[in-house]
Amino acid sequence: MYRGRLQKDFDLWVQKGLIGRLQADQLLAEYDGRRESFSIGTVLAILAAVLLSASLLMLIASGWEEIPRLGKIGGVFALIWMFHLAAALALRRGASRIAAGLLILGSASFGGGIALVGQQYHLSGDTVDAMLLWFALTALSAAAFRSGALTAMAGLLTWVAFASFLDQMDARWDDAYVAAILCAAAVVAILSWWTQAAAMHFVYLLLLAFAVWFYSLSNVATTTAMAMVLVGLVCFFATTLKAVPSWSKIMQGIGTAPAFYALSLALIGLGLLHIDYDSGLRLAVLSSLTLAVCILALWLAGRDNGAVRVIAYGAFAAEVLYLSFVTIDSMLGTSGFFLLSGFVVAILAFAVVRVEKMFAARAKARGVQ
Repeated sequence: MYRGRLQKDFDLWVQKGLIGRLQADQLLAEYDGRRESFSIGTVLAILAAVLLSASLLMLIASGWEEIPRLGKIGGVFALIWMFHLAAALALRRGASRIAAGLLILGSASFGGGIALVGQQYHLSGDTVDAMLLWFALTALSAAAFRSGALTAMAGLLTWVAFASFLDQMDARWDDAYVAAILCAAAVVAILSWWTQAAAMHFVYLLLLAFAVWFYSLSNVATTTAMAMVLVGLVCFFATTLKAVPSWSKIMQGIGTAPAFYALSLALIGLGLLHIDYDSGLRLAVLSSLTLAVCILALWLAGRDNGAVRVIAYGAFAAEVLYLSFVTIDSMLGTSGFFLLSGFVVAILAFAVVRVEKMFAARAKARGVQ
């Protein structure tokens, strides 16, 4: 999707004479040569590795009754070494896509080995412990091979560990497991930087899930929801702050995802507050705050962040529909609220357009200088 928009922009700039066709082709070739750029071959290699991994795990789970116990375990661990050594050889020859698939197979073999050892020797252990052990080796391999595919798999395993923890503990709090899963998320964040993999989404989503889960456990649910709103807004303002050039440059390097997930946390908190504040003046204040947050998000980051635009528009529409539903018995009150909101949004739109024109004029003046 991004490559298509990029190519259209290059074609437009060539037509306007801003750049030459040779420069456009060279820039597009540079983008295609990046490690994280989309490639059908890479996708197919990863899908093949996933399918083979699934068959391997199912084969291990079936028991292999005809094979001796030590032969089963030895065979699994031989597969682990074989896949990793083959991946190292593939990387040495520049076949990074094949190496990614082999590393996934190696990690899946280790997960199967954990299950097989527990099955053969009837070891009593927790599923969460097994998932964390599987994660640890996968993370170690990702760091050693600097593999983006294994980093993504490690991110997925943090979610598997979290889901296993909720199932095993009946969604109750446990200090040791919570600390272990959060540390695993921190490891995935570090690996995402080290391997240049787009695996931070696993971390952001896990933190959002933790926030909602903590809300469900809290005895002061309203205060927890308010804290979610406050933390989300502070993080959103921090990620979209452009007044400090050095900080703005750092955030540009990180990307647009933090702003999206920070806004998501704030909007989730506002949504949870609607459970307690569902009528009267409190609902009016909460709804006004929700709409204001959506508009402010569009003003601060809507131009450069498509994900923020989508979630802000969606939350705005959902809030308006919710107000229409809960105040359906008083159409006059609903009409008055929409009328007042329309005037407010129109005034804000006028102000935003004026500010954007002012910024554009300043940027143009700096470009001329």
